[in-house]
Amino acid sequence: MAEQSFETLKVWQKSHQLMLDVHRKLLPLLPKEEKYGLTDQLRRSSKSIGANIAEGSGRYYFMDNVRFCYMARGSLDETLNHLLAAKDLAYCKQDVYDELRMQVEEIRRLLNGYISWLKTQKIGVNEPGAGLAVHELPAEYYIDPQE
Repeated sequence: MAEQSFETLKVWQKSHQLMLDVHRKLLPLLPKEEKYGLTDQLRRSSKSIGANIAEGSGRYYFMDNVRFCYMARGSLDETLNHLLAAKDLAYCKQDVYDELRMQVEEIRRLLNGYISWLKTQKIGVNEPGAGLAVHELPAEYYIDPQE
């Protein structure tokens, strides 16, 4: 059975569409003084959602995929934060915000469902090396009470 590409995942398709809509519908509305601020942040965070889903799907062990989906969810929330800022700063109209917000909520539902499905499938769990993990030992910090 041939592996399917991340492009077949509905959650990736919806994330890709959100990124396109942010770039085409919202970014042109932002003022020039936001070029290196809000505009840049929206570009990066909206692109990061689909990129993390794609990278996770390229990982063999299910927990790697889940970890990248968690990062995608973080980028989704970051994008939502920037959308709220654009709306509250009166850079975008309510209808543009509402459309993008609905997309964000749909992607959140799809992403949470995909994460749950990945956890039940446990793809790669019986492969050699699947149980190996790198653990960082906690650093001990000394706080001088006299400072």
